[in-house]
Amino acid sequence: MADFDVVAPTSADAFARLAVELHDAPSVEETVDAVVQFALQALNCTYAGIALYARGSQAEIAAVTDPVVADVYNLQLDSDSGPLVTALRDRRAVLIRDTTTDDRWPQWAAKVAELGVRSVLDVPLATGSDTRSTVGVLGLYSPDPDAFAVDDEAIAHILARHASVAVASARHEETMAQAVDARKLVGQAMGILMERFDVDDDRAFAILKRYSQDTNTKLRDVAQQLIDTRRLPH
Repeated sequence: MADFDVVAPTSADAFARLAVELHDAPSVEETVDAVVQFALQALNCTYAGIALYARGSQAEIAAVTDPVVADVYNLQLDSDSGPLVTALRDRRAVLIRDTTTDDRWPQWAAKVAELGVRSVLDVPLATGSDTRSTVGVLGLYSPDPDAFAVDDEAIAHILARHASVAVASARHEETMAQAVDARKLVGQAMGILMERFDVDDDRAFAILKRYSQDTNTKLRDVAQQLIDTRRLPH
């Protein structure tokens, strides 16, 4: 078991360093990578992974430390059943002490045991109390049965809270950056139309918006196409 006491100063220092690292991570991808790598160091797990809610409320694999984690996740995402799915839906941690004896998801557990995974701990990532605040799940795995002690569960919950806030923050920053980029593209495309057709900015924006609606294409993509090809979509 990892020699890691959540009340020890060294543990507080480790989480403080993690918080700084997560804050400095420039993207969601690098944020979740930092979380799973920290999990390997701080917890008694051999593999770790994170699944995040994406558009359409579908969970997608965001980070894994080993391909076996992707297999464990895909078995659940494809069947919409398993501890990962339960942790997402019910917003509660799920502990499987031994996949060879746990009978809650027998088909999944048998396949996971064949992959060499015996212990599983799935902890939800959430930023609030309602279901809409669920960000994803942190999954921890070990080839040993009964690998996760009470201390591991406590550390996993602390790590999940750090990860939840960091992912939500990184997503917000990415969304803001995309919005700024989109405004720049639209402004550039409007400039092209204003020069080509001798129209004002209101009319140029109306042209872009009409083509966006008529072709069922995002305004940003219409602008990008005009910039790249000097043609509007048909």
